[in-house]
Amino acid sequence: MKKKIFFGIIITVFISVNTGYPQDPDKTKTGTMPASISKEDKSKFIESASKLLNEYYVFPEIAEKIETYLKTKLEQGVYDTISNIMVFTEVMTNDMQSVSHDKHMRVRLEPPPIVKTEKDDPALNALLGKKELAETNYGFAKVEVLKGNIGYIDLRRFAPLELGKENASAAMKLLSNSYAIIFDLRKNGGGNPEMIQYICSFFFDQPTHLNSLYYRKGDKTTEYWTLKSIDGKKMADVPLYILTSKYTFSGGEEFCYNMLTRKRATLIGEVTGGGANPGTIFPVYKNLMVFIPTGKAINPVTGTNWEGTGVKPDIEIPADKALDLAIDKAAADAKKYREARLDELVVSYKEIHAKIDEAEKLFNLKKDAEAEKMLSFALETGLKDGILEENFINDLGYNFLGKDENKIAIAVFKFNIRSFPDSANAFDSLGEAYLKNGDKKLATDNYKKSLELNPGNDNARKILKDLTGTP
Repeated sequence: MKKKIFFGIIITVFISVNTGYPQDPDKTKTGTMPASISKEDKSKFIESASKLLNEYYVFPEIAEKIETYLKTKLEQGVYDTISNIMVFTEVMTNDMQSVSHDKHMRVRLEPPPIVKTEKDDPALNALLGKKELAETNYGFAKVEVLKGNIGYIDLRRFAPLELGKENASAAMKLLSNSYAIIFDLRKNGGGNPEMIQYICSFFFDQPTHLNSLYYRKGDKTTEYWTLKSIDGKKMADVPLYILTSKYTFSGGEEFCYNMLTRKRATLIGEVTGGGANPGTIFPVYKNLMVFIPTGKAINPVTGTNWEGTGVKPDIEIPADKALDLAIDKAAADAKKYREARLDELVVSYKEIHAKIDEAEKLFNLKKDAEAEKMLSFALETGLKDGILEENFINDLGYNFLGKDENKIAIAVFKFNIRSFPDSANAFDSLGEAYLKNGDKKLATDNYKKSLELNPGNDNARKILKDLTGTP
């Protein structure tokens, strides 16, 4: 199984899902460690942890310094007075971080399995871990539309993309017509870089290099660019706000830093936690584990990252006041955004309508080919710009049909079928236009297609019976 690397705080459920992280070579010493810890256990932990750090930590020269520091303190007897295992994990974390200044590097106890069985069942725990992720909506704690058509997302983690993509897409679709959007990351502890990449991709219309992750293993760098293909529509010009706190960490910070450096969002809140180096949890000795950063983030704009410093928001304010301020600012932006879109809508509509009028004149001059080309261009522009949709185009066709301008009506209905080939109504309308124009064969063909797409179309069934003489 391919090793899963998470860009953030790995919690119990992530460990359950991720069964492919590298194992301690000496996996024979397992079992449950009591609340107290012996001198031998402390020594063996430091020895095993040092080996893992030297092999995997993204900064090998610092790994050597950590090893020297821990072993020196061990030999000096500094750790002799520690008997409680929880105290030992805290001291190890503090001592490692005092050398590395890496906030991701932490020592912890292996969490208990989600389900107690006679023999641990990793596959079952993995399934239950996925279930637990689903129960938390893959990090989407709240998605709603506030007053003034302001979208709001309370996102607590960036779940693995393969698990949470459907929820992410649903959230983006719900807010796709918002005039401004607020991402609340004040309780976001991190997560999966691919999910960060996916959500960021909704807010850029041009290929944009968001972040790079360098990994020591293989000496390789993975670049994360916005995705061209997403399940939803791009919102590249929608005003965007991000709320931060001192608890916003790791992958949550990457999302903030991506948007900040690309000047795509306004950040409001507190300076974030300051963890920029992705990695994974390694079993060390018995049920003691250590999170080792195996890579580092490299922002394409700054050439650096937020490790140790955090991401400084545009507007620094206590986290509990950030939402109210963001709503006030987003409301003003949303109003301007709406007005600008309405102005664009009116201008675009007038331009499209002028082209349709020109196409109508060309049909009347019997320049059918030129007229159809002009009509298709106008309607395609309207669809692309989101001004026109199927029902509007259908009504336009009937407007011409009502004026006995059958040729242009047929051209409009044919365009609708090309654009919406699964629409029973579009085929029904074209059938009616052909019938009015005296072409019973094409009318029959289109009514049959409409009935095939919608067997409940009684109108098509009745007309077909009149046309063909068969029920």
